[in-house]
Parts: sequence; C-alpha cells; structure tokens
Amino acid sequence: MKRFLMLFMAAGLLLSSCKSDNMSNPLLEKSTLRYGAPAFDEIRTEHYMPAFNAAIAKGKAEIDSIVNNPEDPTFENTILALEYAGSDLSRVSGIFFNVNEANTNEQMQAIAEEISPVMTEYSMSILLNDKLFERVKQVYGQLDSLDLGPEQKRLTEITYRNFARNGANIPADRKEEFSKIQEELSLLSLKFGKNVLDATNAYILHITDSSQLAGLPESAVAAGAAEAKSRNLDGWVYTLQYPSMEPFMKYSDIRSLREQMWRASNAKCMDGESSNEDVVKRIVELRIKEAELLGFDKYSDYILEERMAKSTGTVEDFLNDLLVKSLPFAKRDVRQIQDYANANGLEGKLMPWDFTYYATKYKDEKYKLNDEMLKPYFKLENVQQAVFALADSLYGLKFTEAKDIPGYHPDVKVYDVTDASGRHMALFYSDFFPRDGKRSGAWMTSFREQGYDKDGVEQRPLVSIVCNFTKPTENEPSLLTFYEVTTLLHEFGHALHGMLSDVRYPSLASPNVAWDFVELPSQIMENWATEKEYLASWAKHYKTGEVMPDELIRKIVDSKNFNSGYAQVRQLTFGICDMAWHTLEKVPSESVEQFETEAVAKCQIMPVVKGTAFSPSFSHIFAGGYAAGYYSYKWAEVLEADAFQLFKEQGIFNKEVSGSFRKNILSRGNTEDADVLYRNFRGRDPKPEALLEKLGMVEK
Repeated sequence: MKRFLMLFMAAGLLLSSCKSDNMSNPLLEKSTLRYGAPAFDEIRTEHYMPAFNAAIAKGKAEIDSIVNNPEDPTFENTILALEYAGSDLSRVSGIFFNVNEANTNEQMQAIAEEISPVMTEYSMSILLNDKLFERVKQVYGQLDSLDLGPEQKRLTEITYRNFARNGANIPADRKEEFSKIQEELSLLSLKFGKNVLDATNAYILHITDSSQLAGLPESAVAAGAAEAKSRNLDGWVYTLQYPSMEPFMKYSDIRSLREQMWRASNAKCMDGESSNEDVVKRIVELRIKEAELLGFDKYSDYILEERMAKSTGTVEDFLNDLLVKSLPFAKRDVRQIQDYANANGLEGKLMPWDFTYYATKYKDEKYKLNDEMLKPYFKLENVQQAVFALADSLYGLKFTEAKDIPGYHPDVKVYDVTDASGRHMALFYSDFFPRDGKRSGAWMTSFREQGYDKDGVEQRPLVSIVCNFTKPTENEPSLLTFYEVTTLLHEFGHALHGMLSDVRYPSLASPNVAWDFVELPSQIMENWATEKEYLASWAKHYKTGEVMPDELIRKIVDSKNFNSGYAQVRQLTFGICDMAWHTLEKVPSESVEQFETEAVAKCQIMPVVKGTAFSPSFSHIFAGGYAAGYYSYKWAEVLEADAFQLFKEQGIFNKEVSGSFRKNILSRGNTEDADVLYRNFRGRDPKPEALLEKLGMVEK
C-alpha cells in the first residue's frame, strides 16, 4: 500500500467506462514470463483503464476488510494487511506511469490526466479514513510492548507517520479541503511535465546553409543530418534534447545561433501554449495550504522533517555555507574563461551562450582534451559492459541479456542479473536513446521493488534506467561524451541500490530511502570514471581496439575538477531557488522570472538575461519528487566524497569495503534511519570538508 502512496502523493491519478472491460488483460493476469516480468509485447493502451478500474475496486475491498475486521488491531491484521493492500494497483500503476515517462503519446497522456484524480481520491480515502487510522494508532501505541522484530517495528512506525503526515490528524471539517488540494496538485504536476515535453519538442534549429555548421565536429553534423532526415527536412536539425543541444553549444562558431538555442532552452515554458507561469504559482500556493493544514509553518518544514537534514534551517545553512566557500572559485573560473574569450576574439562581456563554447576551447588548449578525442573510446556498448564489469568486481553480479523478455519499446534491452552463486537478483531494463515520447534527462525507476509477497515468496526487483544518449548514425555507433559516461554510472548506481535490496517488506526496499540519502549510491559510482585503474581496464578505441593511452587517461584525471567552482555554484543555484519557492508563506505577486532572479541574485556569476528563467521548466521540483529537496544532490555529494575516501584508502575494487557498502547501505533500504546506516558503514558521521577537498576547492 505505501509503495502506491509514495508514487501517487507526487503524481496522484478518473475512472471511465470502457467498452473493453471484459477483454483479456495482461495487466491483470499473472505473467507467464520468467520472474513475473511484465508482458510488454501484449500490453496495449486500451488495457490500462480496465486494469486501473479492477485494481482500485480490489484495493478498496482489501481496505474495507481491514477496517471492518472485528478483531482487535494487531501488526498482522492491520499494519501487514495494509502493506499488501492495493498490490495489484501498485503493479498496474508502476507499469503505466513508468511507460508514460519513457514512451508516451497523446492517448497515454489523456489516461494519466483522467486517472490522476481518482488515484488521489483513492489514496486520500485510505489516509483520511478515521477508523483505519485508529487501528494503526492502536498498534503504534503498543509498539514497545509487542513482540516485533526490527523491520516490523520500522514498518509500524513508518505506516503511522505516513498517515499522520498525509492528513490523518487534520480536523474532520478540513479533510475534504486537503483531499482536493492533493487532487489538484497531482493534475498540475502532470500538466507541468506535459508542458515541458511539448515545449522541448516544439523547438528546432533548422540549418540549410552548410556555412552555419562552422565549428561543429563531424559527429554533430552527422547527428544533425540524421535528425533532419527523420523529419523529412533538408539540411541539418538541432533540438533542445541534450545529445543534440550540448555539442552544438560546445562547438558552434556561430554566436548568434548559440544565443538562439540558449534562449530557447532557457525561456522554455515561460509563455505561449506551454506556459508554466500560472502552473508554478498554483503549485506553490497549494503546497503552502497543504503545509498549513498539516501544522507546518512552511512547506519545506513539512518535507524536511523526514529527511536526513531534518529542518529548513539546516538546509539553508548548508547551502549558504557551501555557496560562500564556492563563490571565489566560481568567480575565478568565470574570470579565467572571460580573459581567454577576450584574448580569442570575443568583444565585451562573456554571455551564458558563450561560456560552454569558450570553456571547451580553453580546456582543449590547457589539457589538450575534448569530447571528440574521448568519444571513440566510449562506444555505448563498451561502456555498458564496463559498468557491468564494475558491478561484478564490487558485488559479484553478472548480466545476461534476456532476449525472451520483452521491453516496452524496441530500444529497450532486458538483462537477467545473477550473483556469484547464480542466484537471480533482478531484471535490468536499459533504455538509452531520445524520442519524442520520452522526457528529457536520465533516471532510474522500478516496475517492481524487492520484497516478499503476502504468501512469503520473495519478489526480486524489476529495475530500469532511462537515458537520452547520442543516437547511432548511419556511419558510426553511439559514442558517449565523458559526461554521458558519468551519467550512466550515476543511474546504474541507483539501479544497484534497487537490485541489491534485501528487506522483508516492499515499502522499505531500496531505493525507498530519505531523498537526501538516495543519491549516495548513484553519485559514488561516478568516482570510478576518473580512476586510471578502472579506465585502463576497458576503454578501447571502437575502430582500432587500441587501449586508451595513459596520457589521455592522465588528462581526464587532471581535468576532472576543471570549472568545478562554476559547476558547484550552478547546482547550488538550483537548490537555493528550490528552497526560495518552498519557504514562502504566500504566493509572490511578481512574475516567476522576477522572483527567481531575486531569489538567486547572490549566486549570480554570469550576466542575467531578461526573458529567461529555469523555474518554469524545473521539473525536478514541480513535476518530480525534489520539492524542497534539490539540495540533496549536494548533501549526498558530501556523503559520497567521504565514503569514496575509504575506497581510495583501501583500494577502489576492495571487496571488504564494497561488501560493507552493500551490507550497510545498498541492501538495507529504509529499515533504519539514513544517518545510522551511514555510520554503520563509515564508523562515524561524514566530514563535510570531504567534498571541497575532492573538488580541489581548498585554498593552498
């Protein structure tokens, strides 16, 4: 039940009549595929609504049986029964919403908008059920006297807190208001994400004059030609998708085109049909009301109560302290690029659309290193095998392609994951290339989490990572940039967290942990990308088979902290903006652009460009789960920098250290508080200075 609630308190979902309610439905039938994998080759769009209808009806019946149980409340008949109530709905929604993110269409989006209010109504009917909450409270009140194991106690505590934090203690005359807030928030979140996707897809830079390709490497020219061909256009097309935009901004010599693309990206959803101006303000307004109803002064106070940080003050101090220590290095980085740009033909001030271009040239000149030199060594298939090999070295995992198990799109590949003894650990789904129906960015998710079902049978997880990497062209395979290599490692770290979960109850399984802890398993994996011992073991030229030269590896290591101050402040800017929105006590009267500009003024190290803002397309906080939580990336960076020091001291493939990391963090899910799990691994609390040391941001 709580797995479902976690998903839909953020996404939330109308039942409609459907002529095909009686048809055979693979979403409702037990899968005949290995490990109970979803039968994506049989699932059709028209299956979803009947499946939602049936699963909701069954879930309501399961809740009613708990509420109407004449026996006194016990862990088994209340807490455990709640854990498994709505399991069918968890399965159906887990499939639908993951596919809707990665391979949507107009019909899928319409279903999401239709089902959202009903899913929210369903979850609220549980969380605001006084009789049900009374049973939970009775078990919770006897916690110390009941003969329960640690995981049973943890499940009871979290179940009680989940009710309390989602309105169970709200006065009866205001519960309907709370439910309506949740319903509207779920729809607004969907609308925000749809607007961002539509705005991203709506823009293209169409070039028909080859002279306008000046500076672009052959791979970017080929990708532009392939994109144009796919749209039945002549010439070359560049989009706001990262694999298309990123090389264009790095290498295009045509400043006016760089400016055009930068402005398009940074004015996304500010006006027009895809405007999120009113959506942002309404989401903020509803979150303020939600916090007030729950007894909190600010929305951030509500969110942070359940995080490692615990309080708004702690997060604000954390961000501001890092900002003060990072700004001198960021300003130094910008001055360095400004001086270089002026010395190489730029007249006047460095603008945002200039920074990446000149920084790339400067890095190339200083380190004799650029993405085009590295990409031949980073063929996607080779990188993936190297990531699999790292999982084998650290945790004894093997990945075998499962060609008999279908994915939800032809690009998706499925792998059977086993441990050193041959035990099945997970199914791993990989989905790497952009398409119109996929949102931008990269993420890990699960179609099913690890845990034991109500009959005591273990269900191993169905884990997926979704990315938007450079597509193969007619002439060359998908060759990754170094950033894309680290992205794959990052998302695979999340995947490992899910694969290696070893808990009893699905709602406590990894990666269902505190949001400022969940990035530790992902971000720590990025460290291996700059370790010579690791790179030298697999990075080979895709044409010649030549191992990456030591000199090139040395340049990667030497340049890893290039512009680290600039990058740090950029991330802090997002975190500070997030906190500004979610510490409000009333909706600002000024525009979203004005509010954002003022909120992040202390972070500005580049000129502010009127008519641009990132908040209207800031999906992490307005369509994802990072509201009042974007700081967690930096928080987790402190954890991973401190944790990786132990690997550095003992050996980056040290099985004792990796075994401890698996035992104390990856496998434990949410069975204990995150700070306890970290101390169990490290033997102490993390040292904040570890991050600044790692980034080379310590005055010498």
